[in-house]
Amino acid sequence: MSTDIAKVVGFELPDRPVTWLKRDLILYALGVGAKNTEDDLPFVYELHPNFAALPTYPVVLTFKGDSQELNLFADRMKGSDIPGMPRVDPNRIVHGSQSIEILRSLPPASGTGWKWKSRYTGISENKTGVVLTAENTLMDSNAVPYAKLYSSSFNIGMKITGNKFTKGIAGPPQAKPIPKDKKPDWINKDETSTHQALIFRLSGDYNPLHIDPAIGQAAGFGGVILHGLSTFGFAARALLKTVGGNNPAALKFFGVRFTSPVKPGDALETQIWEVGPGPNGTIEVTFITKNLKTGKNALGGGIAYIVKSPTAKL
Repeated sequence: MSTDIAKVVGFELPDRPVTWLKRDLILYALGVGAKNTEDDLPFVYELHPNFAALPTYPVVLTFKGDSQELNLFADRMKGSDIPGMPRVDPNRIVHGSQSIEILRSLPPASGTGWKWKSRYTGISENKTGVVLTAENTLMDSNAVPYAKLYSSSFNIGMKITGNKFTKGIAGPPQAKPIPKDKKPDWINKDETSTHQALIFRLSGDYNPLHIDPAIGQAAGFGGVILHGLSTFGFAARALLKTVGGNNPAALKFFGVRFTSPVKPGDALETQIWEVGPGPNGTIEVTFITKNLKTGKNALGGGIAYIVKSPTAKL
């Protein structure tokens, strides 16, 4: 069986077409908390002279694909048959981590020919379930890469071999520890709206967990919870505002672990520490995003490479 499970690693899924329009970029920005403020206007107003995509937008393309219509979340999660893997239960999957490396700034609209390339680069089985790591690359019509993303999913209770097993061939950089006895260099507070999940789901993730209170109750969350990728976007906006001078091109890499749920309406605080130089003129930061209502970290293990603005104050 260990030979079978090892076949998962390196398996490539069929390429998928992806597209977006300006309105998709605006809808995503609204879904991650952008407002009609001076800082956010370039991301929500198509006639703004500096209109641009938030750099984390590609994370939703795995759900959206090339459609402007709604989709069934369960169908999106079925995917293709994967060697060595049983069929997954979409109701038993938890998003474990997400990262994105921004290689080039996105155009306001994709046009045709863009592809979403996916392969599995890691699998780990233990007594509580199976963690699967996927590598996704966004390519334009000339096969030029614009973003590379890693996502891990935890399949709760899944058993393949019944034994411990781990294999991996690629993955994102990991965060450095938070400096001891040092206050954050930057802090940003923001607040989700009570209808945040209703907006974010329109970017492509139509998991009923984020709109149907009965499903949230059955899952043990006490009702609807916000998409982890919405909280992910809130944190990215926090870094752009405080460190990057609100320049979307400043963010080069951004990754987190999802550590506890957020409910629509909860307030968030992102705490950021500079921990050293990053590649290509960036700095490396470690960060967490705290849910101020529960006191728990909603995002942990935060790491980013970002160009520090001259106006960013320590």
